Amino acid sequence: MSALFVDRREAGRRLAPKLARFAGRPQLIVLGLPRGGIPVAYEVASALHARLDAFVVRKLGAPGREELAMGAVASGGVRVVNEEVVRYLGITRQVFETITEQEMQEVVRRDREYRMGRPFPTVRDTTVILVDDGVATGSTVLAGVHALRKFEPQSIIVAAPVMASESSRMLAQVADAVEYVATPEPFIGVGSHYEDFTQTPDEEVRRLLGEIAPVI
Repeated sequence: MSALFVDRREAGRRLAPKLARFAGRPQLIVLGLPRGGIPVAYEVASALHARLDAFVVRKLGAPGREELAMGAVASGGVRVVNEEVVRYLGITRQVFETITEQEMQEVVRRDREYRMGRPFPTVRDTTVILVDDGVATGSTVLAGVHALRKFEPQSIIVAAPVMASESSRMLAQVADAVEYVATPEPFIGVGSHYEDFTQTPDEEVRRLLGEIAPVI
């Protein structure tokens, strides 16, 4: 199977036309999921003349059942609780708070690393395009959408160059729109659709964010 994209930057340039209808909107911001989503988001933001920033999301995996998200924490100090999973597994408040605090510390660390002192931008009443380099299970992006809703944006658009078709349908139920370049079958993994899928360094994340810094 041949790769669909050369690298994340090229994938972002091919994704951008799918979002062209949002170009020029005054209340528009592109949020990339670090690290891999940032180079893709950079190309999208450049094409749409939009603000760019990072949105750090950490799933709260249930103890011993990490595939089950009992909530999420994200940039801006937001917390999301999946009450159904918490009740089903009998997670105590103490266990939940301990895991939440650990993951929030990581969010704060990454925000400090990537944003270099800038606060998280205001997204209330804006159109937010949430970008990743690909969507397999969709669990992290799903957590990101739920977390972003806490900030009361006008709409949330999920975008990625490549998605598993089942995940795209799932995300369409919670986001206002879902855009992608391809939903290949079978979907083996995000990395298999890139010629170059090496990890995006922190330095590149900081550099790209610095080139299109958001207006607070």
